Amino acid sequence: MTAPYPAPAFIGPRVEAAIIDLDGTMIDTADDFTAGLNGMLAQLDAEETTREEVVGYVGKGSEHLIRSVLAPRFEAEYAQQRFDEALALYQAEYAKINGVHTRLYPDVEAGLRALRDAGLKLACVTNKPHRFALELLRQYRLAPYFSVVVGGDSLAKKKPDPLPMLTAAAQLGVEPRATVAIGDSENDALAGRAAGMATLTVPYGYNHGQAIQTIKSDGIVASLLDAAKAIAAHQSTT
Repeated sequence: MTAPYPAPAFIGPRVEAAIIDLDGTMIDTADDFTAGLNGMLAQLDAEETTREEVVGYVGKGSEHLIRSVLAPRFEAEYAQQRFDEALALYQAEYAKINGVHTRLYPDVEAGLRALRDAGLKLACVTNKPHRFALELLRQYRLAPYFSVVVGGDSLAKKKPDPLPMLTAAAQLGVEPRATVAIGDSENDALAGRAAGMATLTVPYGYNHGQAIQTIKSDGIVASLLDAAKAIAAHQSTT
């Protein structure tokens, strides 16, 4: 069922490509993050975390996730001393369970299919490490939809910096102004806007605990399928 959000208001040329976020946009991975973090915390003799705590930290990369979880559990200087160890422990734990506790959000594959069938080129740009992103896309058989995958460790900067978006557009061979960025958080919208792209947001992801309406974008779409419909409506007017 479609949520009662106003129709997105695009300006600009026909859309030739879509750049889509992963965690919180295509796949609900919060329980994987929680399990990986708890495996790490157990080895540090620290109190477990919960999904509710973790969802407020997701979207800014593994380093931010680790620092955020360590902060309330250790004194600041000690947390900094243990950070490299904690990050290595987390990545080892996460590698064991990547995809085990996840689920695909509704209409994701239908949306990707509609975007592809409309002739759009597709890239996945995520702050998740590249190898974990590729594994997850393969597990859910989404990898064939994407000709470009950019991870949080693929470049010198992550979202909200525009570099990953600009790099993906260049690899797709598409101008940023003919590209739509789709994601669940302010980082996605900030990166897309800074790159000169149209932006769409989905309302069901993580967004650091903030309401989706607080994000400045070209519109909220209830699903990737609704994003495809909004883009098709824009194409009919250009």
